[in-house]
Amino acid sequence: MKNNDLNRRDFIKMTAAAIGGLIGTVIGIPSVAYLLSPSLRAEEDADSIALGPLENYPIGVPTRFDFTRTKVNGWERTATNYGLFVFRKSESEVRVFSDICTHLACRVNWHPDIQHYISPCHDGHFDITGKNISGPPPRPLDEFITKIEDGNLFVTLPPFKRDA
Repeated sequence: MKNNDLNRRDFIKMTAAAIGGLIGTVIGIPSVAYLLSPSLRAEEDADSIALGPLENYPIGVPTRFDFTRTKVNGWERTATNYGLFVFRKSESEVRVFSDICTHLACRVNWHPDIQHYISPCHDGHFDITGKNISGPPPRPLDEFITKIEDGNLFVTLPPFKRDA
């Protein structure tokens, strides 16, 4: 009798290991793919947000608009609150500014009595077109790209940084 003969016990062990490995592979590959798929999805940064009919925004008066955007990144769900001011200059010309001060990211408010956006943190002032006019803000308010379709106003996220 030779030493490399396969006895019944070793044959059963090898067969059970092979079948177990096959079952593990058949179940394991789809399971791992399912668990990893959210993290491998491509993310789109630019989104178009509907702000409603253009007639909701009076000409010459900055109008506040707030919304929350929920983003799923893998298994993490993040909600981001956005605030913006819609400034309608004429029937067809609209500019939309972020309400985040460019100094320390405080929320600015529109003050109609002096026609300025004011940051409450360090008394930064911006004119009606978002240009920084006094205080510590280093540059104008960020602005959103706008689009008007069928009488509805849309903005594209994220806002872009304007130069001084």
